[in-house]
Amino acid sequence: MTIWQEAECLRNKLAAVRRDVHQHPETGWTEFRTASFIIKELQYLGYNVAFGKAVINEEYMRGVPLADVLAEYQERAIREGADPKLVEQMTGGFTGVVAVLDSGKAGKTVAFRFDIDSNDAIECKNIEHRPSAEGFASEHECAMHACGHDGHVAIGLGLARLLAAHKDELRGRIKLIFQPAEEGVRGAYAMMKAGVVDDVDYFFSGHVGFKATTDNTIIARTDGFLATTKINAEFKGVSAHAGAAPEAGKNALLAAAQAAISLNTIARHSGGASRINVGVLNAGTGRNVVPDYATMQLETRGETTEVNDFMVQEAERILHACAAMYDVQLTTSIVGSAPSCVPDNELGSLAAKIIKEKCGYAAVLENAHIGCSEDCSYFMERVQELGGRALFMMYGTKIVAGHHNDHFDFNEDCLWRASAALAELAMHFSKDE
Repeated sequence: MTIWQEAECLRNKLAAVRRDVHQHPETGWTEFRTASFIIKELQYLGYNVAFGKAVINEEYMRGVPLADVLAEYQERAIREGADPKLVEQMTGGFTGVVAVLDSGKAGKTVAFRFDIDSNDAIECKNIEHRPSAEGFASEHECAMHACGHDGHVAIGLGLARLLAAHKDELRGRIKLIFQPAEEGVRGAYAMMKAGVVDDVDYFFSGHVGFKATTDNTIIARTDGFLATTKINAEFKGVSAHAGAAPEAGKNALLAAAQAAISLNTIARHSGGASRINVGVLNAGTGRNVVPDYATMQLETRGETTEVNDFMVQEAERILHACAAMYDVQLTTSIVGSAPSCVPDNELGSLAAKIIKEKCGYAAVLENAHIGCSEDCSYFMERVQELGGRALFMMYGTKIVAGHHNDHFDFNEDCLWRASAALAELAMHFSKDE
């Protein structure tokens, strides 16, 4: 059989993997059960598997939950079937996994990255929603795979199975990277800083849906990644009685509200498109109390890293100016980021040609513009800096609702097809030519 035919035989297995992960979603840095499942499967297939602190640089982890919160998620993962010994080795949120299949023959190192975390979202409970109707909807409060990362886990494990079956035909080394905390663009940076792609000649990643919303299609190259920075701001003032002694207070709520409006006055940049958004603002304890505390979650984006840096600089200036206006203290912290990246046009065309020749897709498109951010760009940028080549793809599937929507779902036939396409790319690019 061809790899495409072999992959089709995995249809039910990969759908079952996706549904199991969907039913047990885990948000960024808490993917203990998911990572444990991945590790066990890869070890069974004969991969050399590294995980925990071996693949994540702790210094560069961003937006990690508190230790007691992580401990609760570890306990939950074990209750739901995770290997206790593996979970223990991931204490602290070290839920990344890197697996290597070494052919023992001269060739290139080809890496594939798959993100594994869920969204902070509440899944639709309506019976018309297929996961609810068929019994695999999220069992966890405020956690849902509303972006397709459950499918990415299945694609990665499908690829692992196909390549293990064809190890004798491979050359060089295959590296499979399962990354935590993509949501909020937090996880790739710490794995990149751990050096997991420093030896990579060819790097591939991708995403279900987005601009590829037709079944049995694939987009070989994606451009339009926006650089982004996620910022938390804390305003600390002085509380006081709003009627008896308002002059004794320093109003953190007003400082934050002023900032929320003023941030949207940042000038546009001639170097490219820019974005800014205040997504969360919390403040106040009661109507008769001058609020002494406010927190804000905001993000900037830019068509290039330089444009985004400008937005960050201006955002910081405005935040501090508004804090000074109301005489309150301000603390800001960066909890996530991703650079822009330059797509490899030639590699995209070559990948499209290989997929057209080897796979049975109804349509193979060479390029699409995504217009959002992905921390995979850290891996891509690093590979390119060191002389390698990198590509981000999109796996075609009809979607029921948009990404990050509580009704999100997709056609699981995209899973085996994507596994087959990636396997063909591994077979081709691992050759030392």
